[in-house]
Amino acid sequence: MDKKYLAKIIATDNEGLQMVSACTTGAKVKVNDIKYLASNKVFLLSLERTKLETDQKDKKINSICRFDFVDKVKSKNIDQKNNDLVLKLIAIDYLKNKDDYEINLIFDNNSYIALTTETIEVRLEDQNEIKE
Repeated sequence: MDKKYLAKIIATDNEGLQMVSACTTGAKVKVNDIKYLASNKVFLLSLERTKLETDQKDKKINSICRFDFVDKVKSKNIDQKNNDLVLKLIAIDYLKNKDDYEINLIFDNNSYIALTTETIEVRLEDQNEIKE
């Protein structure tokens, strides 16, 4: 596998977050692949995405989206017991509340996950190409 296709994006502001959102729109996420490590304040999302940022639109990539400094996570309309449930990520956006940010992962079927975090620190890191 050619490493140069594997992106690593680190977002620390709105512009970076928009970039991550654009790269992950339409990505598939299994409920089983969503993890919140409360003691480390890390929220991880393993996703299968299309390589939108290059001209290789037919390439599918496994990526990890990592959010740091996450104090709280709440989800809506997601059946967390259904490990095989596949959600489709539509967008990532955020709101600023007093001292915190609320980063919203918006999925299809009106479901979302809201992360309360003190700062925007998001990494999107490609793992490997998915061979059809």
